Amino acid sequence: MQILYTDLVRATQSVEKELGASFVDKETLLAQSDFVTLHVPLGPQTTHYISKPELALMKPTAILINASRGPVVDEKALVQALKEGKIAGAGLDVYEREPEVEPALLSMKNVILAPHVASASYETRLRMAMMAAENLIAGLNGKQPPNLVNEEVLSS
Repeated sequence: MQILYTDLVRATQSVEKELGASFVDKETLLAQSDFVTLHVPLGPQTTHYISKPELALMKPTAILINASRGPVVDEKALVQALKEGKIAGAGLDVYEREPEVEPALLSMKNVILAPHVASASYETRLRMAMMAAENLIAGLNGKQPPNLVNEEVLSS
């Protein structure tokens, strides 16, 4: 299987080799991929990261999977692309206006909708709970939590 990826930061050559992954630009990834999975944070650059122009680049046999944040995909454009056969299907674990879903997606046979639980494996939830507990214990002991995002709060 060929693995293509795009990112703001390219992985090292050793990581690419280990995973058998090739770095490409977004347009190449969309045009060549059978499955496109989204795992990006939501921000100004990623809102509607996939919309009408991007969907037009994809293969008519391609499947789009959004496991990142809802607004990364323009749901109205997705519905249109699915109805017109621009892509074959979609799997969404998140929605543009969560908890609401674009109504047309609810009845489409080529769409799978999940209730924002893609990360809900036992192992993942256990790691999340352990991480939260470790951060809490560190904070209560006056230490810096291991996963602190906003370090500036400690200096104030």
